[in-house]
Amino acid sequence: MDDAYTEAVLSVVESIPPGHVMTYGAIADVVGETLGRGGPRQVGSVMSHEGGGTPWWRVIRAGGRGARGHEIGAREHWLAEGTPLLADGERVDLRRAAWTPPD
Repeated sequence: MDDAYTEAVLSVVESIPPGHVMTYGAIADVVGETLGRGGPRQVGSVMSHEGGGTPWWRVIRAGGRGARGHEIGAREHWLAEGTPLLADGERVDLRRAAWTPPD
């Protein structure tokens, strides 16, 4: 991914407030409105290569789970931030926790 796309993705991730989340697809939609390109996989690529310094646990899969291989760490952050979880305690309640940046 180019620098503009990477910076746009990381900017959106950094703007997600504690206790809230966005899916890879939702971030792709926001960035795509500005840059006209990219999808959930491209957001995932940015996060896997450049997202370590961001609140990465606030970026989740559409089913409410954290990034593969980081589910335990993500859950610890969710609990610390008071992110609403589903009854199974393993997935974020997207109806209550999903966040959309203001226009």
